[in-house]
Amino acid sequence: MDPSLLRLEPWTDVDLGLLRRINTPDMRAHVGGPESEERMLVRHRRYLDLVPSGIGCMYRIVLEPEDEAVGSVGYAERDWQGATVYEMGWNVLPGHQGRGIAAAAARAAVRAAARTARHPWLHAFPSVDHPASNAVCRKAGFTLLGETDFEFPPGRRMRSNDWRVALTADPA
Repeated sequence: MDPSLLRLEPWTDVDLGLLRRINTPDMRAHVGGPESEERMLVRHRRYLDLVPSGIGCMYRIVLEPEDEAVGSVGYAERDWQGATVYEMGWNVLPGHQGRGIAAAAARAAVRAAARTARHPWLHAFPSVDHPASNAVCRKAGFTLLGETDFEFPPGRRMRSNDWRVALTADPA
């Protein structure tokens, strides 16, 4: 994917429709399935609050020259193994998968997170059974730390890979 054909735009109220397109059985198969309308609206509000609260940012992924929203990528603070880190996640709509869009968007979001550098590390926790998301981590420059038990969504344990990328030149 030519990165010049992709841009990230901060999440806005307009993106609720995109979130609904992401909230399907196929798109959410590795993270517990589709959410109820109520839970999806809570997620949407959380995405809107990330920047004002200073704890992260969610973006819509837009392809040029069509100016078409094809997915989402973002990061937010979380506690992980006694430290505050950023956690990243992404979604690319089915008609656009397999073209390198998720990896290009993840690289762009890592650069955006590094500009704020509130925390030295950004992690991603894809299911061990999701080869495409693990490939995104590899292609986006993350280092595999190993397998871990991870809770996502809340109340659901899953076996995940712990991938990490440094956001600062000298992470502690």
